[in-house]
Amino acid sequence: MLANSDSLEHPAARYARIRSRSLALAAPLHPEDCTVQSMPDTSPVKWHLGHTTWFFEQFVLGEQAGYKPHRSDWHFLFNSYYQSVGPMHARPERGLLTRPRLAEVIEYRDAVDAAIKTLLQRDLAPPMTERIALGLQHEQQHQELILTDIKHLLSRNPLQPAYRDDLIVARSEPAEQRFVTGRDGLCELGADAGAEQAFAFDCETPRHTIYLRAHALARRPVSNAEFRAFIDDGGYRRAEFWMSEGFATAQSEGWRGPLYWDASCATEFTLGGRRPINPEAPVCHISWFEADSFARWAGARLPSEGEWELAAAASDPVAGHFADDEFLHPRAGGGESELVQLFGDVWEWTASPYLSYPGFRPLPGALGEYNGKFMCGQYVLRGGSCATPRGHVRASYRNFFHPRDRWQFSGLRLAKDL
Repeated sequence: MLANSDSLEHPAARYARIRSRSLALAAPLHPEDCTVQSMPDTSPVKWHLGHTTWFFEQFVLGEQAGYKPHRSDWHFLFNSYYQSVGPMHARPERGLLTRPRLAEVIEYRDAVDAAIKTLLQRDLAPPMTERIALGLQHEQQHQELILTDIKHLLSRNPLQPAYRDDLIVARSEPAEQRFVTGRDGLCELGADAGAEQAFAFDCETPRHTIYLRAHALARRPVSNAEFRAFIDDGGYRRAEFWMSEGFATAQSEGWRGPLYWDASCATEFTLGGRRPINPEAPVCHISWFEADSFARWAGARLPSEGEWELAAAASDPVAGHFADDEFLHPRAGGGESELVQLFGDVWEWTASPYLSYPGFRPLPGALGEYNGKFMCGQYVLRGGSCATPRGHVRASYRNFFHPRDRWQFSGLRLAKDL
């Protein structure tokens, strides 16, 4: 982990701002909405609120002499996967935790926040400020998960309720699609551990040299209309475009289009309820299997994460369409840049498996479990989405999911060899 990048904002103000955002995301929901989970990969909103609080209590307050946990028996409930600090409740059964009540979890947050705010009044050593910075980045990751998980939950309700009825439908002109030549030859990839005032997760390091062959990237992500053409051409029935496991998964799961699309490909479920599909907006909620098969059908391929990062290095990572814009759904985007919508709107699947960089070293102690142990069987996504907090991602940021996963705001950008 590198240092915190928000040097102009007081640490206490930044802590309060990010922590309050989580409660704001939960505010439109009823307590009943916050308790259940719709599948093993998602978690209840109440659990997200408790787990992010536990993270600060375990890894920051727990390092302070004399600190007594708010409720020691909750450690088991809100530990996620940190085996080195103790056992945890089974992930697929988080939706069975009707107790503690939502109000009690919020009281827990208040108590831990008060203790952290007191701690931030002191002159803290760098290791502790880095842990707090990591905790806030972790909180922002769970803010995105709150949105994606509640969307999946509400979509399973026959009433198709909206998370928020006031979400505006974004309309804008899409960029013309074309391919843009990327950098090739020897290039540097990854976050620079020597850079001051920059945050990066350990999996983004170390910075290292790679070789890129001549290639080009599509100017913008693939649109709903373009993906619809794949569907209409029998894409989900044509095994020649699919990885074997992907085709088997698509057939067994009955995939006929992106997650949340209806059978006629006319409407999709959104956080604002069921709405007509905008043909010009980026397609989202597709798996790596679907992204890869579409690319093959289109006579192209997915970009490597190196190709993507080098293309995005000169772009402003806060200028995209993020959760702060309050649309909470991808929108078509234009602009004068050669490449557009690299940040925000949809996470873009890459062809790269989530593996360590040469010379990678996880964080010491229990925090070393944060990223490194998941470098198996997953693929890298880049760029953030309409559910990502602004300022959370950067060109070197590596998200990762299994190739079958579809409930995230995941889309794709094409690439090709030259």
